[in-house]
Amino acid sequence: MIKHLARIPRIKFISRKLHLWIGLLFGMVFVILGLTGSAIAWRHELDHMLNPDLLQASSPSGLAVGAPIRFSPTDIQTMSDTLSANPRYGRPSMLVFPEHAGSVVVAWYRPKTASTTAPLTQEVMRQVMLDPVTLAVTGERNWGELGLSRRLLMPTIFHLHRYLVAGEVGKTVIGVSGLILVLTAMSGIILWWPKMRRKAIWQAITVSHGGSWPRFHFRLHRAAGFFAAPVLLVLGFSGCYFNLPTWIVPAVNAVASVTPAVKTLNRSSVQQSQISPAQAVSSALSIFPQARVSRLALPTLPSAPYEVRLRQFGEIRDGDGATRISIDSGDGRVLRVQDPLRAQAGDTLLNWLFPLHSGAAFGLAGRIFITCFGILPLLFFVTGLAIWIKRDFRYFAR
Repeated sequence: MIKHLARIPRIKFISRKLHLWIGLLFGMVFVILGLTGSAIAWRHELDHMLNPDLLQASSPSGLAVGAPIRFSPTDIQTMSDTLSANPRYGRPSMLVFPEHAGSVVVAWYRPKTASTTAPLTQEVMRQVMLDPVTLAVTGERNWGELGLSRRLLMPTIFHLHRYLVAGEVGKTVIGVSGLILVLTAMSGIILWWPKMRRKAIWQAITVSHGGSWPRFHFRLHRAAGFFAAPVLLVLGFSGCYFNLPTWIVPAVNAVASVTPAVKTLNRSSVQQSQISPAQAVSSALSIFPQARVSRLALPTLPSAPYEVRLRQFGEIRDGDGATRISIDSGDGRVLRVQDPLRAQAGDTLLNWLFPLHSGAAFGLAGRIFITCFGILPLLFFVTGLAIWIKRDFRYFAR
């Protein structure tokens, strides 16, 4: 289909103008996303390096730093009770457990009052770091607060990548930019498509200077774009899904079944939590006894259940995993189970998007690739600008 489109002069003319104006209007956004994405691929490592006093913890006896670690329901209950009993902290809204020994447990606290901030304002949440061995608090920070200090640098880079540090408005802009990136890659392929002759194909995928900088810029832009296009399509599509899932899920569901996203509420008539965090985690582990508990969201409203996240062996998503279980906070019954290893086709596709976006789907090599790939939008912007100035700017200068 692309081959035929590339042979239609009108389509190629429209693609060229579309490609040009997208580059001029969204080029800097793509550059920001690429460079911040390169840093985010190593967010945890960089954060630990910058903030050892905040994020490093004691290692359990007999367990080396960096070794895999698991927490039992009793351990989790003790952590929750320790924070809840301290008037400076109280009951957290979520606990995030480290994957390896030597790292802290992160307790999240939502603002006590409803947010009335403007759409461009970033929501701020409190993070309290707890040593899981000594149960001592190593420090805290405000997640969402912008700054270039050691403690705020990596959160700021994350929020620049995810929200353009502009709250929900920025989130929408990033989501739309994902679709624009898909359009850019598709129009680029149409423009790249050469005549089906050996020499033309070779010139389309190689770079040479030939004594001319404009020619070098053009051929570098063209060849790099050809090899980068498949990755750009994935990054754009997944980036839109993360920020605007209501736009993507129906499209995926049209070709492959996706489990409906519904808010889970307690079914019991109890007006406040009757079961403990340990009981909720035990219920989840009774379904997946070999899984590692990575997160526990505690109910903040009487109608809210516990949400337990686990990672099973064999999941494509590393770190926190994608297994989720909702537990009624009143009577402990299991309300919902999301098992990525037994998911429908559409759910499986969506579960692949984050590991592909972050490069984690291919381990260390994938993360290194994504880190290097993040520089390409800058290359495309510079070479594209050079091509435009040489070839097209003269029309605007008349």
